[in-house]
Amino acid sequence: MEIKSAEFVISNTTVSKCPDSKLPEYAFIGRSNVGKSSLINMLTGQKKLAMTSSKPGKTLLINHFLVNGEWFLVDLPGYGYAKVSKSVTENWGDMIETYFLGRKGLIKTVLLVDIRHTPSGQDIQMYEYLRHYKLDGIVAATKADKISRSELPKCVGIIRKTLNMSVQDKVIAVSALKKTGHENLLAEIGFLIGS
Repeated sequence: MEIKSAEFVISNTTVSKCPDSKLPEYAFIGRSNVGKSSLINMLTGQKKLAMTSSKPGKTLLINHFLVNGEWFLVDLPGYGYAKVSKSVTENWGDMIETYFLGRKGLIKTVLLVDIRHTPSGQDIQMYEYLRHYKLDGIVAATKADKISRSELPKCVGIIRKTLNMSVQDKVIAVSALKKTGHENLLAEIGFLIGS
């Protein structure tokens, strides 16, 4: 799949304000500062489509981007940022669950994990949550440029084992800095949305 156009549509905290559309959606979720916004910018070929920050907890809203006028790429708020208040954390859980339950066009959710670290308890919980809603199956292992090529199979194996992934589930190593892995991720998205 080739991304020819991508545009920001809306940010909000209320699922009822998400675009009223029958277009398919593909959501990205992961821990704060795992590199969601950087990956979205790399995939779309736009440096400033999704706002990036070195400070974790930057994405607090559900952000919809229209891709090729055919499907939505959705940037969901990161989890696990310790400095976020308890009330914000509780609201986040409600918002994400409502999103997963309410978006009929949602096809899959890509879980982003840092390839350098064993997935956290929250990553495991999120993947099990996605599995419950049949939105699992793809993990983007970010920051692949930070490890050597020889370490890659071992790190991917740890991710697969820790998340209890099935044989058909995919771990795609990506690097926004080196612009690697995006072809594989886009091919998977294209296959699932039929384009």
